[in-house]
Amino acid sequence: MRTAIRFTAITVTALVIAGCATQRQTETAVGTGAGAAAGAVLGTAIGGTGRGTVIGAAVGAAAGGAIGYNWQAVKEKLGIATRGSGVEVREQGDGSLRLNVPGSVSFDSGSAAIKPGFRATLDKIAATLTENRANTITVTGHTDSTGSAQFNLDLSRARAESVVSYLAARGVERSRMTSDGRGEAEPVADNATEQGRARNRRVEITLRPSAAQR
Repeated sequence: MRTAIRFTAITVTALVIAGCATQRQTETAVGTGAGAAAGAVLGTAIGGTGRGTVIGAAVGAAAGGAIGYNWQAVKEKLGIATRGSGVEVREQGDGSLRLNVPGSVSFDSGSAAIKPGFRATLDKIAATLTENRANTITVTGHTDSTGSAQFNLDLSRARAESVVSYLAARGVERSRMTSDGRGEAEPVADNATEQGRARNRRVEITLRPSAAQR
């Protein structure tokens, strides 16, 4: 009987996950509350009675919350904040939300100092991030292949840290943010052309549900 219940719960869980993924792709995610509630019910079925029920419900709620996290409102606010700036806001296949910041609008060549013209956009991004605290933030720097690999790695890290420091100064909790640099290792275009190199010079700001929402 217990085996049958577990099999049924796992099957239903898979269906819930698939449904939420489809909704996310159409930008109509069910939201954290609904996901967590469904997860709690499934967790209870898996956990059985007593202590197992509590543990199972907690695990199920966490899983449901991560899948059901609704990015739509955050995405719309960030879209408004970055309108006309050249920043792209896209939901990723893994459920995260990413802002692609071209290097041409954020940094001068070879520099990790944020351009004055981009600060107003970053101010708006920071305001949106402080309004929506249920996520963690990773800032990743990338460069083209011009120059040495070590120089590019150091530059990408410095640029990512510049963005993190700027956001922190505007009220975004430092504990929510991490910075990373990949140098020239992850191009998105051909470095043999100027257009391709321009696309590769970028900073990515990735948002994910915080532990409380997973």
